[in-house]
Amino acid sequence: MILKVYDDTYKTLRLISKDVDIPLTAKDEKLALSLLKHIKASQNPETREKHKIREGVGLAAPQVGKNKRIIAIHYPTSDNFVTHVLANPKIIKESVRRAFLSSGEGCLSVPRPIEGHVYRHYKITVKAYDVLKKEYVTINATGYEAIVLQHEIDHLNGILFYDRINPLLTFNAYPDAVEI
Repeated sequence: MILKVYDDTYKTLRLISKDVDIPLTAKDEKLALSLLKHIKASQNPETREKHKIREGVGLAAPQVGKNKRIIAIHYPTSDNFVTHVLANPKIIKESVRRAFLSSGEGCLSVPRPIEGHVYRHYKITVKAYDVLKKEYVTINATGYEAIVLQHEIDHLNGILFYDRINPLLTFNAYPDAVEI
């Protein structure tokens, strides 16, 4: 399923999203699963070319015009995939140590490159309702997974990745930060 992903000029990207009811309504479950389907489709070169979409690893409901606290993440690892489809995710614990992507972050709602490092927590704990498992879960994430979760949860709070780039400290802001 290919969704319309709004760019960073669209108003829903700057609003704080509302919690969804648990159990999910059929409409909210369909939205959550469509976010995952879009991300998976974006990782297929033929689908990207056919539908003129960009490749991604995560998508939040505000990016498709819905201010609901729902996110989907899917990306390959060396031996499997990391997949989360979460409703009402909340970060309940975060490390002092920071991490950043050496290439910088990108976003399906930001159609241009933005220079600078986004320093995020290296380890986080997230509580959420897992739409695929149909139960509440606690996720302990580190490194890349933690960065992707923080990026998508930021969308639920009206924050875009470039809001977190300090123009005075774009590189080497935290000397002990983990480079990913």
